[in-house]
Formats: sequence, structure tokens, C-alpha cells
Amino acid sequence: MAEYADIAEITGTATLPAEHYGIRAEILGKLMAQGLPVPRGFAVSKAAVHQLALGTVPDLGPLKEVLKQGALYSVRRSPEQRNWGGPRAMLNIGMCDRTRDIMAREMGLERANDLYSRFIRSYSQKVARLDEDDLEELVEVEFTNRGRDYGRLIDALLEFYEDELDEPFPQDPVTQMQQVLRAVARMWEGTTARILRQARGAPIDAGLGLIVQDMVAGTGSGECGVGSAQFTALATGVNGTHGRYISESQGHDSVTGRGGEMFLGRDVRGPSMEDVAPEVFAQLQDLTAQAREILRDEVLIQFSVQDGKVWVLDARPAERSGRAEVEIAVQLAKDGLQSKEAALLSVTPGSLTEMLHRHIDPKAKYKVLTQGIAASPGANCGKVVFSAEAAQASAARDENCILVRSETLPEDIRGMHSAQGILTARGGITSHAAVIARGLGLPCIVGASDIDIDLRRKRFALPDGRKFSEGDTITLDGATGEVIAGAPDLIEPDLSGAFNTLLDWTDEFRKLGVRANADTPSDARLAQTFRVDGIGLCRTEHMFFEPGRLTAMREMIFADQDQDRQAALDRLLPMQRADFVELFETMVGLPVCIRLLDPPLHEFLPQSPQEIRSLAEAMDLPLAKVLGRAEDLKQYNPMLGLRGVRLGLTVPGIYDMQARAIFEAAAQVQQKFGTQIKPEIMIPLVSANKEVEIVKGRVDVVASEVQMATGQRLEYSVGVMVETPRAALKAGQIAQYAEFLSFGTNDLTQMAYGLSRDDAGRFMRAYVNRGVFAEDPFHSIDEDGVGELLEIAVSRAKEARGDIGLGLCGEHGGDPASVAFCHRLGLEYVSCSPYRAPVARLSAAQTAILDRD
Repeated sequence: MAEYADIAEITGTATLPAEHYGIRAEILGKLMAQGLPVPRGFAVSKAAVHQLALGTVPDLGPLKEVLKQGALYSVRRSPEQRNWGGPRAMLNIGMCDRTRDIMAREMGLERANDLYSRFIRSYSQKVARLDEDDLEELVEVEFTNRGRDYGRLIDALLEFYEDELDEPFPQDPVTQMQQVLRAVARMWEGTTARILRQARGAPIDAGLGLIVQDMVAGTGSGECGVGSAQFTALATGVNGTHGRYISESQGHDSVTGRGGEMFLGRDVRGPSMEDVAPEVFAQLQDLTAQAREILRDEVLIQFSVQDGKVWVLDARPAERSGRAEVEIAVQLAKDGLQSKEAALLSVTPGSLTEMLHRHIDPKAKYKVLTQGIAASPGANCGKVVFSAEAAQASAARDENCILVRSETLPEDIRGMHSAQGILTARGGITSHAAVIARGLGLPCIVGASDIDIDLRRKRFALPDGRKFSEGDTITLDGATGEVIAGAPDLIEPDLSGAFNTLLDWTDEFRKLGVRANADTPSDARLAQTFRVDGIGLCRTEHMFFEPGRLTAMREMIFADQDQDRQAALDRLLPMQRADFVELFETMVGLPVCIRLLDPPLHEFLPQSPQEIRSLAEAMDLPLAKVLGRAEDLKQYNPMLGLRGVRLGLTVPGIYDMQARAIFEAAAQVQQKFGTQIKPEIMIPLVSANKEVEIVKGRVDVVASEVQMATGQRLEYSVGVMVETPRAALKAGQIAQYAEFLSFGTNDLTQMAYGLSRDDAGRFMRAYVNRGVFAEDPFHSIDEDGVGELLEIAVSRAKEARGDIGLGLCGEHGGDPASVAFCHRLGLEYVSCSPYRAPVARLSAAQTAILDRD
């Protein structure tokens, strides 16, 4: 193993790996190797910085030979990764009486005294640890009593330093440098700094390198100053000018605004470097372009200008929004500066999410009312409404609205379609509101437990007493979970050419298929815009909630006699068939997985007294009979009761009707297009192989009848939705009758944990914060627990049936970490809401690339 010096000079030929000297040292070496004007510098290793923090007086080695009076130096952080942060730069090290006198001949005594006084204050505070407030008070008193006389201020500061520490201010550059290096090292290893960087993802033992660099004074007879610049727009990633330049100033002034600040490129708002010093601006553009070629990325340059010459102090990845990140990644690959694989790996999946939805303008100012669980991304504003009917009325008036509910029910779907966002007081990441909102692409916040909803008065209240009534305007930020007063400015989504190009590239590398959950033909058309590999979950119950269909469904539920029930099912058959025809036509040539009816029947019944009376009138039934039937259908725990395959076995006519609708639709579309349609029929909530055997037998009978009636040869498969722990454990037995397994990880997680996915939001944040769970298990698959059930199921199913199909259709299919797990597990596809499909495609490609490497 190579040995690395504690302090190494940064040159174009030096080996300065980031893991030893930090990323800044490595990059400066690369820039110098290509001839860019970088001030002389030295890299202090992470190991040496650690020893400094322990109290070792550093041996400055080669540095000691160059430190001299009359010159100034800076110390800047060089962590292994930029986002770990670190102490701010220390500037003008070496400033002392002698150096001030030398520099006064070049820049004038007032300017030299200004630099000296600022260094004394910085050194006193950061190195000697004198009180900042005392220093500021001293400066204020001096300037008030004696005017802005920097010479007298220096005398006062030096006297204050000696009085406080009982020793004179150090005049030796070597001593100053030793003390600065040790102070910065201790700052890095302090408790507060450690907590901050761990919050940014740094390991607990993360080390820091340091850079000691000659100061470019930023002063002189010609154009001088400091600044930072990038030539790509933050929001879009295309050509633009972003940054600032401060003439006749140094370092952190370019951030704080001290000095003669100006724009870089021409700007109607004020003077610019391009106008004042066009030659310097041209140099800056050229150096940035060179750094882009060297680092193979769009860059932000930190620079200093000395007598019209630009010096590069640092180059780091340019600041960028999610949209810009995608644009930059694609353009760099097109320019040959990185491979397609590198481009895909450089984009965070969340950047695609940002591009797909509206989001709040970063410049907007707004007041946050409360915060819940961010369940579906995007941002929208609208007037508060408290019922599905009110949301539909708002849509009819072309008014945006936000549907506010304690929790949503299946009967709210029409209102959810009409709203621009959904806010619930209860629920978790896989609650009804969250799942439906993600499918619709609506921002959704659930589990906002601080809001107290009063439906009678049509308002909600916050803990501080503020009340919001129906018609008041609020905004939901589904990315952060923030509920916001009023309507801040929003930025529209922009699915640019770069977005589509990046998605095209994912298909070259990913092994995992990505399908969409689509419950209606309109959902399927939306899914097609994201070029998914098919439909992985069609929840047929959502087709029944249209007004005409809901009445027929309720008639079937209320039927006392088999013939009456069959009559209602006969009315539903053409409705379902029409939906499936449109579904197959939309997805022709792609697989469509249709889940047979899953929820308990009581979900199709009205809940409020007014709706129950309306149903009694519509069906010409006594109110008592409607109430009695609703009471009969009540279950103590309906989600673990008569639903799914259990309903299909006890009321077999429902599944018979659905199978017939599927096969008749397939036959019709086959005849129209001349293309074989191969529907996948999925049985929900299975826990025993006998359930599959019985339902599959009935499906096969219906298929034979339709083939006989239509003359069309039907190809189809019957599979199981694995969402109970027993189904996972008995997957080998179930595979004898099932041609595919699709893991419904929402319910599987719920049952594995004994945890209600609708109620978990009330306490999940506290559990994650306290480290009980590393992550919400409804958000990202619990690989140790639920993941082990999947591993067992896959292994046993493959052993029993080598050609069995394997997929996942829970909302975990849109989570990058879960997608990676599914790839490693060897599944064929994941399925998720259409708006999450691009994220799943990118995640699948990234996992495949990393797995290959």
C-alpha cells in the first residue's frame, strides 16, 4: 500500500487521492495537470488533521520552507465528499506588522490595515476562541469614538488580544499556520460539527483534509476581486450565467455581499463583470469550459482576479435543480464527457420526481401551517373542500380545490379525481388516499394529525387556534408534507427532451421490467405516456364506483335470491367488458395483469345517513332493509375478513362475471387487431393452494365457454397476489396451480408487522426518529423481515415450478431501494403508480449497472 505524506505539495504530477487528502485536493491537482492557473498549494492529509485535533503540534514539512513574512495564505477544507461540509476558510494567514507594512506599499495603508484588522478578529475568534460579541463591541466602540481608522482599530485589537490571553498576538507566519491548522482540525472533530455532517450522510469517523494555498490578494492597479461562477442555469441546466463577483474584496465577501458586488453577465438590474471587465469575463468563461472538460461535469468555479488575471481557487459540481441535473447528465454524455452509464448513475431518482410534478418556486416566501406525511409528490393550491360532492362542484365551476378529509374511502374517488390535492388527518404512506393520489399524480399529505376537522361547520382548526373554512385557499407540498397558507408561486413540470432521452437509456441497461398500476382505461393511457412494460395491477373494484355501475353493484349486494344477484351481475358484465376492451386496446402487445375483486362488499355501501336514504329511494327499498343489510355486512376487522378470494369462493358469481368480461374483451380485441391478447388474471388475498385450485377451475370453465362462443383461441395465465405471510411460506404448494406470483407488499408488510397501514402514520415518524425502524416499512421494503418472506417465497416457488412468473405490485415498486432489492431477488418486474414508473426505470438501470460493475 502506498504511503502518503502528511503534507504534500499540490502539483500536476502529484498523487492526491480524495480518500487521503479530500476531494478539493484531488480536483486542484487535476486542474493544475492541465495547466489551469491555480495558486500554489499544499494538501494536509486526513490522518495529519486527526492528529492535529488530538493536540499534536504539526510538523509543517515542506510548508515551513515557503511560509514567510510579506505573503498571505489561506486554509480551506477538503472533505472526502463535498456535502459533508466543514469549517469555513481561514484567510490572510501570515498577516502581521511586517507583512502589513510590505503590503501597504502595494495597495495602500488603509487597505492593508483593513486586511490586518479583519485577520486579527478572525484569528482571535476561531483560533484563540475569544468571544465574538466582545470583539464586535470593541470594533463598534472604536469606530464610533475614533471614526473608521483601521490603524487605531488594530492597536485596540492587539491590546485586547494580549489582555485576554496574557501573550502578544503571534507575528510569526509559521506559528500562525500551526495554530490555525490545529484549530480547524478541532472544529471538524467537535460534537456539533460531527452531528451536522452525520445528518448529511457522512460516517461517524469521517476525516477531513485541508488545503494551504497562496492568497491571491484580489487587489492591485488592474481589475481585482473574487467571486464564483457557473455557466449553466440552476433551474434548467442549459446555458446561463449564475454567480457573483465582488471587485476589490476577498473570500467570504463574495457570499456576504461586502464590497463592490456586481453581476457576472450583462443584467438590466445593475453593473456586470462582462461590461466592466470583458477580458476577465472571457477568461472566466474559457477556464470554466476547460474545467468542465477536465472534470467531466458542469462546474462552479471559485476564483480570484489579480490585475486582470483569473486564478482558479476551486472547482466543484455546478449547483442544479432536479431538472437541471437530468439536462446536464444527458448533455455531458452527448458531448462525450461521460458514458451513458455514468449519466444514469449521476441522476438521483428524486430529480425525475421533481420533473414530473409542479413544485413550489424556491424563491417563493410562504407560511407553513402544519406538516404531515409526504405521501404523493408535487405541489398544488386550491380552495378547501370537505366532501367528494363539493370537490366535483368545484371542478364544474373550473375552480381548483383541495379535498380535506379525516381519511378517504373508496366512495370518495370521484371527488379525488376532481381535486388538485388531498389532505387527510389520518393515514400512512400506503393508506387509501396515498395510493389513489399517487395513481392520479396529485400531491397528497396524510397523517396531518394537528388538524382538527369539523365537518358540520365545514372548517378545520390548527393547535394555535387558527381556523380554515371551506373556500379558503391553501397549498400542499407533497414532497415535504407541508401544508401552506395561500398560494405561493409554482413551477410547472417540464418533461423535456433530456427526460425522454434518459428514460430511453434506462432501457439499454435495466434487467427489471417496470409496469404500472392502472385501474381504468384513462390510467392505462397515462401509463403509456411513460412507456411502461405493461400493467402490473388493475384493481377492478375501482371500475365499479362510477355512478351507474355503483347502483348495479349495490343491487347485487342487496339481492336476496340467486337470480336477482345474477341479474345485477348481468348488468355489470357489459360495463366491465367495455373497460377491459379499452384497456387491452390501449396496451395492445403488452401484458395486462387484472386483479379480481378484492375489497369487502361493505365498501360499496353508503356511509352517511343522507346517502343511505338516497339509496333506499333509488332502489325502492324500505330504509330499515337498507340499514339492516348494511349491518349484516359489517365485520369486526373487514380487511382480514370476507374479502379477496374468500369473497370469490362464497359469492362465485362475481369472479365468474369478471372472468367472462376479461375473456370476451380479449376475444373482441384479438379479432379487431389480429394480435393475441394474453391477460393475466390475479387472485387476491390467497393463503391456501386449495383456494387457487377452485378459482382457477372456474376461470378455466369460463374461458372454454367464451372460446366456444367466439371462435377465438384464448391465451391467459392465472396467478396469485402474495400478500399474506402464509402464502409466502407456502409458495411452493401454491405454485402448483399458479402460473405467476405477484407480491402485494403493502398488505404483506401490514400482516408481517401486525401494523395497520392506515394508522401507522400516527406514530411512524417517532419510531423512525428513535431508531426503532430505519425507515417506514410501508415506504421502503423491510429487507430483513418482509424481505425474508419474499426470499422464501421465490425460492420455494421456483423449486416447485421453474417457469413461474414473479413480480411485485405494491407501492414499494416505486421506491429506489426496494427496486434494487427486487433486482437482487431475481423478480421479473415491479409495478407502481404511473407517475412513479420513471423513477423505477432509472432505479432499475442504476442497480443493473452497479451490479455489473
